[in-house]
Amino acid sequence: MRTTLKQYTVREICEGFVYNEYECKGLFGLSGKLTIQPEYQRNYIYADGKRDVAVIYSMLKGYPLGLIYFNKVSEGKLEVLDGQQRITSFGRFVTGKFAIKDANGMEQYFSGLAKDLQDMIMNTQLLIYECEGEESEIKEWFKTINIAGIPLNEQELLNAVYSGPFVTKAKEQFSNSQNANVQKWSAYISGSVNRQDFLHTALHWVSKGNIGNYMSMHRNDDSIQELETYFTTVIEWISCVFLDVESEMRGLEWGRLYEIYHKHSYNPQEVSSLVHELYADPYVKSRKGIFEYILGGCTDKKMLEIRVFDEATKKRVYEQQTLEAKKEQKSNCPLCALSDTNNKTKIWGIKDMDADHVTAWSKGGATDISNCQVLCKTHNRAKGNK
Repeated sequence: MRTTLKQYTVREICEGFVYNEYECKGLFGLSGKLTIQPEYQRNYIYADGKRDVAVIYSMLKGYPLGLIYFNKVSEGKLEVLDGQQRITSFGRFVTGKFAIKDANGMEQYFSGLAKDLQDMIMNTQLLIYECEGEESEIKEWFKTINIAGIPLNEQELLNAVYSGPFVTKAKEQFSNSQNANVQKWSAYISGSVNRQDFLHTALHWVSKGNIGNYMSMHRNDDSIQELETYFTTVIEWISCVFLDVESEMRGLEWGRLYEIYHKHSYNPQEVSSLVHELYADPYVKSRKGIFEYILGGCTDKKMLEIRVFDEATKKRVYEQQTLEAKKEQKSNCPLCALSDTNNKTKIWGIKDMDADHVTAWSKGGATDISNCQVLCKTHNRAKGNK
């Protein structure tokens, strides 16, 4: 890869600056010669009133903005390899997209700044390396220079590696914070649209976890129909089965759950009643586990992390059972006492016994001392496996 160090002013970079508010990204600058956010770049994430403002304050204080890297695509055509967050920030400021606060705490847009401050910003010198090389070299360099600062996450790196028509269309749908569907999707998906978390989820679902292979296979596709259809199908399935939208639904492995359970039939009203019942149960520790527990037919109680008896309760019940067992000359494990084995009269130590529900939690048994018994570990485990 070949590099040439050049200098540009902010004024030159901002000539013909175009920012797409809908897609939240800087598009063009340098009189149309510069593509500010090529598809392998992450979305613009500085628009938080802190990082974007810090860029402007740095220029007003005369601080250097650091090296910026351009990729020379062809003669007269460049694209930002590193520095698009900084470029988009000052481009947005000089075109009136946000304000900074002056020494008196008053908001000031670029057009309202004193002429000398405007000139200070516009005449700021930028050190820029123009790079030329094969695509593989450019992508490798892109990953290398993004190790520092705010690191690229997995999907941002994948977008860079497999940039092309498919990524372009996929980002338009799943990385667009202005998409009207984002609010609905947010009920089931964790993360940020701008950081590619929604796109990552959609790809994870459709690829069954093999995102890189899927993106490589579809890199040059002009359509994302399969991706959109599968994602929408999963979302609609969730909202049809579960009438209630609970905060604990966000971030669950819905793609995996869809694959396992979508052929099962459910009564949404009954499902809703079960959700409310389990949410109201003080012994259920894991509300996130409720949804797969219901989908699986309410059989695997481990998903709910049912609250177990504490050590104090176990000790009291153990002492009472052991006292009665010794009087009757039988085992202090009720199930051993009923057997015809050598353990029929064995007194177990407390460390060899587990606390257990007399009436199972799944049949309405409470997790309190009146419903507690201690069993030897062998019988308790055998009972739990039934």
